[in-house]
Amino acid sequence: MTLGTLAACNPTIRVDLLPGPEPLAPVVVLEKDSSESHRVAMIELRGLLVDSVRPTLLGGGENPVDRFIAQLTLAEEDPRVKAVIVRISSPGGTVTSSHILYTELRAFRERSGKPVVVSIGEVAASGGYYVALAADQIIAEPTSITGSIGVIVQTVNVSKGLSMIGITSRSVVSGQNKDLANPLGAVEERHFAVLQELVDGSYARFRGLVVERRPALAATDLDMATDGRIFSGEAAHKLGLIDGLGGVRDAHAAAKSLAGIKAAQLVRYVTGGEVARTPYAASPTSAPGAEREINLLQLNLAGNAHLGGLGNPMETSGIYYLWMP
Repeated sequence: MTLGTLAACNPTIRVDLLPGPEPLAPVVVLEKDSSESHRVAMIELRGLLVDSVRPTLLGGGENPVDRFIAQLTLAEEDPRVKAVIVRISSPGGTVTSSHILYTELRAFRERSGKPVVVSIGEVAASGGYYVALAADQIIAEPTSITGSIGVIVQTVNVSKGLSMIGITSRSVVSGQNKDLANPLGAVEERHFAVLQELVDGSYARFRGLVVERRPALAATDLDMATDGRIFSGEAAHKLGLIDGLGGVRDAHAAAKSLAGIKAAQLVRYVTGGEVARTPYAASPTSAPGAEREINLLQLNLAGNAHLGGLGNPMETSGIYYLWMP
């Protein structure tokens, strides 16, 4: 068959590139010889926090909010689980997703009565720290990065550059703020006043949670601690933004102490295709069940072509609790 015939027929083969959905199951990763009557569940929160599917090379991906809540549910329903560790390695994410994760974690704590300890890995900044505020205790490595308490709406405007090559843009709108911060139109300060009001409201919520949840933070340090700067784990501990220094084993000890138990296996929830030999095993970046259509003449990977690596811009807000180094 010639290439022209192939193009005319345009045959398509549907191939399942990834396995179907698999249930999460607990795997013991620490204190494997302890009594099976008590467990501490460690739930990982890694990468950008968005209530949307994070793209991968082959498209598809996972929704970190969905996976987090699914694991919280397993921990709540298992009577052997006496406490939860949330291991955070995230620079933050959207304002809404960060708030959803925070409220879900607080609701879990109130419903189940099971204590929650946050263990900060490489980074728990901005939205990552926002989620950490839901915990009974926050423990970080001395070298961890945290803080970045604040809000950002990133905009770009190319209208001046386009005008220099004879290109102009004009929107037909129903109101003066309908094309808010349009990157192709002239810069309008009234648009940024609207965005600033939105940012100020989200910042006030974040700052209020810091005041409520971190009573050890001195009032004289509040403005400095919440001006958007980042801190090492050691500096955050001195300020009162976190409760202690250490790693997963220290978080495990704190969780057992809060739960009033002396020994407990540390478990992680994984699917059949994942390997978790230690508490530091990373969750997969691709979700099960992803299916892609392969055209014999074109492999369509459009699901991965998103601006800035932030996922589908149509599925995520433009206002972030996010540290962008």
